[in-house]
Amino acid sequence: MNKPTFIPLPGWRELPPETMQARARGFLEDVRRRRTVRSYAQRPVPAGVLEDCLRAAGTAPSGANLQPWHFVVVRDPAVKRRIRVAAEEEERAFYSGRAPEAWLEALAPLGTDEHKPFLEHAPVLIAVFGERYGVAPDGSKQKRYYVDESVGLATGILITALHQAGLATLTHTPSPMGFLREILGRPENERPFLLLVAGYPAPDAEVPDIGRKSLEEIVTFF
Repeated sequence: MNKPTFIPLPGWRELPPETMQARARGFLEDVRRRRTVRSYAQRPVPAGVLEDCLRAAGTAPSGANLQPWHFVVVRDPAVKRRIRVAAEEEERAFYSGRAPEAWLEALAPLGTDEHKPFLEHAPVLIAVFGERYGVAPDGSKQKRYYVDESVGLATGILITALHQAGLATLTHTPSPMGFLREILGRPENERPFLLLVAGYPAPDAEVPDIGRKSLEEIVTFF
């Protein structure tokens, strides 16, 4: 086993408490404005913005630092069309019988249904995949650890980075999602995690009038 190499903590500096509070509050106020958007303007994302957001996602912690994620960026209209057709097929089955009644009741306030035009209208789709295992040069399988947790952390950073850059997003999780691997030509060791829609919201975009749980409802302090 190779001996690990350590370096000084890069870029960290202690901040005064008042600066910490101001930064934390400023981030809170900004991220509170993040909403899931289902109506997009057909405007391209400026060059370089998406790439830097994806680089930010790649800084996420991961099990044994194996970084078991892969992001497929889709801008091609024909590919987006194929994804929409396949996703809506799964969604029709979901809404017409596969989903339990309680699940449909929980979704009702959000106004969702089997129609997913945003999969074609948004300028960018990002298919997020998790590596179930790695593949060595000799073809042997290599273990991956905490894949869902690692990919979820990276996706959360990506969503926040896109919001910080001024773009809207939507997380789409048709079930099953095997069609993504087939359409996008990904290898057998990768499993679709979710489909992230990104772009500018349409000028007339609306979102459901919903709230968030309070701090007391989501946190316990000891």
